[in-house]
Amino acid sequence: MKVPYIIGADLSKKTIDFASQQLGNHVKVENNLTGFNELMRWMKQLKIPVNEVMIVMEHTGLYSHRLEQFLHQKQVSFTKVSGLAIKLSMGMVRGKTDKQDAFRIAQYGEEKTNQLVATPPVDKPLERLQILHSTRERMVRMKASLMTAVKEYHQGYGLEKSDRIITQQLEVIESLDKKIKEITSDMEIIVEGQQSLTTNYKLLKSIKGVGQILALAVIIKTGNFTRFTNPRKFACYCGTAPFENSSGTSIRRKTRVSHLADKRMKTLLDLAAKSAIQHDHELQAYYLRRTENGKSKMSTINVVRNKLLYRIFAVVKRQTPFIERNLSQTTDKLLLIQP
Repeated sequence: MKVPYIIGADLSKKTIDFASQQLGNHVKVENNLTGFNELMRWMKQLKIPVNEVMIVMEHTGLYSHRLEQFLHQKQVSFTKVSGLAIKLSMGMVRGKTDKQDAFRIAQYGEEKTNQLVATPPVDKPLERLQILHSTRERMVRMKASLMTAVKEYHQGYGLEKSDRIITQQLEVIESLDKKIKEITSDMEIIVEGQQSLTTNYKLLKSIKGVGQILALAVIIKTGNFTRFTNPRKFACYCGTAPFENSSGTSIRRKTRVSHLADKRMKTLLDLAAKSAIQHDHELQAYYLRRTENGKSKMSTINVVRNKLLYRIFAVVKRQTPFIERNLSQTTDKLLLIQP
C-alpha cells in the first residue's frame, strides 16, 4: 500500500515520538488523548492530509492500544510491524534516542512502503477474547512455576506435603486452576455469541488433535482467519515451517525451522501433533512409516504439526468439518509418545 506520507512512531508508556523522514520534522507528545490531539495539529501544520498518511509503529501491546483506537476514529491509517524487523533493516547504527528511533521507523516505512498494509479495526468480541487469552496464559505460567517450586521443595529440601510452605502454594495452585477454568468458560461464551466465531471454532475441533485451547488460540492469532489466510505463512509465524540452509557447493545443512516464532503456539501445535498421532489413523500410519524409514521423530512430529495447520485452514476455507479417511491397512503398533 503506497501512500504519500509515512510517519514513524516510537511508543513508550508515557510518551510517543512521531517523526517524518520526508519532511525532516519531529514531535513528542503524551501517550493520552491530549497528546493524540496534538499529533493531529502537528500533521495539520505540516499539511499532511489524514487520508494520505500511514503511521508505522512497533508491536508494543498495551502501550499502543489507546492510540490505535483514536486513529481508527479519525480514519488515519496505521500499521504495526515487528521491532526485530525494523532493527535488522537498519544495519549498524550508533546511538539511540526516542527521536532517532522514530526517524528510523519512518525510514523503514518509506523503504517498505509497497509492502505496508493498514491495520483494520479489531472486532470487539475478538479483542475481548484476546485479553482473556493473554490473562489465561499468564495464569497458566504462574501455575506451572508454583508446581515446579512445590516439586523442588518436596524432592530437594525433603519437605513433607503437609508442610505449611507447600500447602500454601498448593492452595494458590488450586485457586489458579479454578480461575483458569472460569476464564476458559468465558472465552467459550464469547465464541458462542458470535456466529462466525462459533462456526470456525466447531470446524477446528472436528480435526483430531485440535482441542479447545488450540482452536481458541488459532482463532485469536489469525484474527478469525483475517490476519492469516495462508497456512504456510501461519506456519512461519508459529515456527513450524522448515527453511533450506545452503550456499554454493560448500554449505549443505539440513532444513531447519526458525527460532523467530510464537513459542506458545508452537508448543500447542506440538501437543496437538502428538495427540493426533495417537488418535488419527492416517497420521499414525504416516508417523510409523516415516520413522521406520530412518527419519527422526522430531522432524516427523514437525511435519505432522504442519499437516494439522493445513487441515485447519482447509476446513475453514471449505466451511465443512474434517472427515478422517478410512485406511485399507492400519497398524496395531502401540505408540508411546509422551505429550
